[in-house]
Amino acid sequence: MATAHTVKAFDDDLAELRALVAEMGGLAEDAIDGAVTALTRRDIEAATRIVEGDARIDALEAELERRAIRLIALRSPLADDLREVIAALKIAGVVERIGDYAKNIAKRIPLLVETRSIEPLGILPSMARATVEMVHAALDAFAARDAQAAVRVCASDRTVDDFYNSLFRALLTYMMENPHTITASAHLLFVAKNLERIGDHATNVAEMVYYAATGEQMAERPRGFDLYTPYALPTPFAAGE
Repeated sequence: MATAHTVKAFDDDLAELRALVAEMGGLAEDAIDGAVTALTRRDIEAATRIVEGDARIDALEAELERRAIRLIALRSPLADDLREVIAALKIAGVVERIGDYAKNIAKRIPLLVETRSIEPLGILPSMARATVEMVHAALDAFAARDAQAAVRVCASDRTVDDFYNSLFRALLTYMMENPHTITASAHLLFVAKNLERIGDHATNVAEMVYYAATGEQMAERPRGFDLYTPYALPTPFAAGE
């Protein structure tokens, strides 16, 4: 009876970690979608709510870290169980960072309120949808411990990269043809880079899921030469202040 109780308690602890990851993920997905919607509508109030809401994601990460450490200390998980706990801990950190990228998109909206519509802006909602789908699929893979779903998430990163390269080209051309839009277009480039980085973080989550489910590292994905990589925005600015 004591052993059964211990196993049940451990299962409950793992379920709590999964629930916290799922809650963080849902908030991060909403923040990405909301930030881009607020950008297209120039909605400063919505942007402010997203910036303020990031504190909830931070608090959930701290709570998950506390519970994960407590679980390791009290239950001494091994093998598959330990990998899942560590994966939850690492994924929470990645999701918190995704929330930061969404917040940083929202923080740029007040700087764009007075600008006229920039034609390449129309690409951003589609790019944001593809990014949110990646994050959602990665977290679903974690909940299901589905290694093959994790592999599919990594494969879909190419779509987000293609959106970024397309937007980069469009904005570069637009700035050359309309020099008065350079400042606003530069802000949009930072927004696009944040979305591209969110896609990269979704692949990081997927790789952690794969390891937790199989005990093996996912095979490194070949990446072709990206013409625009040398011109990618510097990480400290792309990630935000």
